[in-house]
Amino acid sequence: MDKKLILERVREDNVKFVSLQFTDVTGSVKSVDIPPSHLKDALEDGVWFDGSSVEGFARIQESDMRLVLDPSTYAVLPWSPTDLKRARIFCDIYRPGGAPFLGDPRGVLKRILKKIEERGWTFNVGPEPEFFLFKRNGPENIYPVPHDVGGYFDFSANDEAVIVRTKLMEALEMMGLDVEAGHHEVALAQHEIDFKYDDALRMADNVLTIKYTVKAIAAQHGLIASFMPKPIFGINGSGMHCHQSLFDKNGNNLFFDKDDEFKLSKIAHGFIAGQLKHARALAALVAPTVNSYKRLVPGYEAPVYVGWAQINRSALIRIPRHTPGRDKSVRVELRCPDSSSNPYLAFAAMLAVGLDGIDNEYECPTPLNNVNIYQLTPEERAARDIAELPNSLADALRELDGDSVLKETLGPEVYMAFCRAKWAEVEEYRTTVMDWEVKRYLEVA
Repeated sequence: MDKKLILERVREDNVKFVSLQFTDVTGSVKSVDIPPSHLKDALEDGVWFDGSSVEGFARIQESDMRLVLDPSTYAVLPWSPTDLKRARIFCDIYRPGGAPFLGDPRGVLKRILKKIEERGWTFNVGPEPEFFLFKRNGPENIYPVPHDVGGYFDFSANDEAVIVRTKLMEALEMMGLDVEAGHHEVALAQHEIDFKYDDALRMADNVLTIKYTVKAIAAQHGLIASFMPKPIFGINGSGMHCHQSLFDKNGNNLFFDKDDEFKLSKIAHGFIAGQLKHARALAALVAPTVNSYKRLVPGYEAPVYVGWAQINRSALIRIPRHTPGRDKSVRVELRCPDSSSNPYLAFAAMLAVGLDGIDNEYECPTPLNNVNIYQLTPEERAARDIAELPNSLADALRELDGDSVLKETLGPEVYMAFCRAKWAEVEEYRTTVMDWEVKRYLEVA
């Protein structure tokens, strides 16, 4: 969409404000709002803002930053009131001298996508974000109890959650996302909306769109939508499984090989091997909160052990079964990510370690078909050389610190800012007294 067309669309859509959006290093969406009367200048010259207070951006003496608008991301926010209609445009961040800001998470993804573009490749991602819908308990408190009765793929004609999910899907379609399906997940009040795969940059933009759209529509129905990885003890958490594939410029799936047992090409095997080799460090970026590691435990269908398989859902990487005649559907499903991640950093990291496996021709280990890894003893896993994901954010950050491929992909600005924010989270968690501790020790200590 060119600049002239956007200005026409804004007038036709009766937009009153345009939100220029970007993320900090942790994935929180930031916004600078402008009236349509300033959009023409913004499209031509960008918009200056103070980056000194944005996590991972700039020191006080280097605070001036410029938003450069990406016109292709224009979309009207369908939940905004008619008399205050709002649209959004995603932006890239630049320094005063005109150079891209190396601390911009969207820029991190764009840089590695540029590298594979030079090969004539496209990295496609199909995420499956899960979320819970909760009722409020008073004006300020959230009561984390399911408000519907549906289970996995259950249908209930009068279920309030079905109505809300339908509104969510409708809103996302209006914003240009290709919604394929929506359904109840395993846990009560847990839901999933699936989307057709797309190139990684557009899909990272979409993940952010999904999250704030779901939250906004839920709020209109008096509900809280949460993408928190493990909001309730004792039931399944919420992940964001990511289906991945590489295509060439002619639209051919580079992961497909008709002669392979699993219909996977040499490129696909290398990609899998790279993700497995770097899995423990990769966890810090795709499962980046202390709460993420409450989800990544045995017993709740979340992947814990480093291995790959076809069909077997206890493996970290799953290969969905190939349907004859659907060669483009061959893909690699990484099951450890969750929606607390910054999608730009997560997708960049997933691609980087996959490329490392391809370029260095890492040998893909034997698939763990017909093996329930959860039922293996530690000795049996050791005999099969099956590693385990980190069991805490702190362990994952230590693994990341030793991974040169991921550190180079992030760049020093993003890496240092990310680690600074995440170690602060670890320390705050470590020193906070939890309800469990009070209940466990207050009277017996």
